[in-house]
Amino acid sequence: MSQIELLLPKMGESVAEATIIKWVKKEGDAITADEPIIEIATDKVDSEVPAPEDGVLLKCLVKEGDVVAVGQPIALIGIGAGSSATAPAAAPAAPVATSQADAVAAASIASPLAAAVTVSSSEDRFYSPLVKSIAKTEGISQSELDAIAGSGQGGRVTKSDILNYITSRSAAPAAAPAVKQEPVAAPAVSSAPKQKAAISVGGNDEIIEMDRMRKLIADHMVMSKQTSPHVTSYVEADVTNIVLWREKYKKQFEQKERTKLTFTPIFIEALVKAIKDFPMINISVDGDKIIKRGDINMGMATALPSGNLIVPVIRNADMLNLAGIAKRVNDLADRARNNKLTPDEISGGTYTITNVGSFGNVMGTPIINQPQVAIMAVGAIRKKPAVIETPSGDFIGIRHMMFLSHSYDHRVVDGALGGQFVRRVADYLEAWDMNREV
Repeated sequence: MSQIELLLPKMGESVAEATIIKWVKKEGDAITADEPIIEIATDKVDSEVPAPEDGVLLKCLVKEGDVVAVGQPIALIGIGAGSSATAPAAAPAAPVATSQADAVAAASIASPLAAAVTVSSSEDRFYSPLVKSIAKTEGISQSELDAIAGSGQGGRVTKSDILNYITSRSAAPAAAPAVKQEPVAAPAVSSAPKQKAAISVGGNDEIIEMDRMRKLIADHMVMSKQTSPHVTSYVEADVTNIVLWREKYKKQFEQKERTKLTFTPIFIEALVKAIKDFPMINISVDGDKIIKRGDINMGMATALPSGNLIVPVIRNADMLNLAGIAKRVNDLADRARNNKLTPDEISGGTYTITNVGSFGNVMGTPIINQPQVAIMAVGAIRKKPAVIETPSGDFIGIRHMMFLSHSYDHRVVDGALGGQFVRRVADYLEAWDMNREV
């Protein structure tokens, strides 16, 4: 019998770790290829890790509730003739890093025995970019950061750990870390901690614990506002031609394409055209570098039955026609509501659209989905009196009008670009061809 390590698979472009939710199989259980072994959760989606081959689950290397880095061994599997449920006497040594990415991942993984040891030196401790960013924003010194007890794998400090520390340190000073003090010219002074507002709870109030997904959404939204200076530009668009055209052709479209025609694919098509005109909207920021994206991957914010939010991604949206976009929109939205999305389908987005009009809202101020630099909210379509210009003169008519709200990162997107972009999207919507064939 031979043994193989089951590694935590890559769960998407920006996902570096996952939380172990539940072991579907137990040590000693027989497993078959592609059968789910373990359930995991990231900040984007819940999913299952399947067995790579037929065999026996010899040993579970992580526990339920652990936060595990991508590429870390999570189980030992016995394969081949003579497979048995006998677990090895000792856990195998950590795998040798074969690339720079593996080396970075390995550096963040400590021995399970090290979880009980207080790490007091920043030289021996790994901090994720998000944790370091929050520490910098909140004025947390390196010595304070080293003193925070981590609940992550190997004692790593997680987002929750540092946010809880920020909340508690206003009430009591952080304990001094057990480190050797080097002589300095003057003591370091950190910025004053933010005070947590006192909240009173009445007898008729109900305290509801946030679920895991809501906590992750909250952290992601706060991080986005801390990262990007948000600016929002608004344009009102006349979408009368689109409304009339869709009403005329939606039944024919559904019969021909076997999918419903909503407004969302039409909005996405206009956004894709505008992104081609203004490619510097389709970027990300990495320190002082700008990453100009070669693909147009459109994220679409989708409300879940639980009240939470998820953003499935239509990859290479610029390569699809209207029917192709409509099929992807309907498929992703349906599977999102039924928790059937794969990790790849909620990662890699380069721009996002959110439809606040579906809730009857006329406009909104959407928060950027990091690491993107812009997001557009489309409002409710309403009949309104409007001035109609004609060669023979202007007159008042009833038109179908809609607000577009474009939020963008003012670090790299100035008002001219952000405003011209949303105006171009409106221009494409208003120029809709009423004679377009389905």
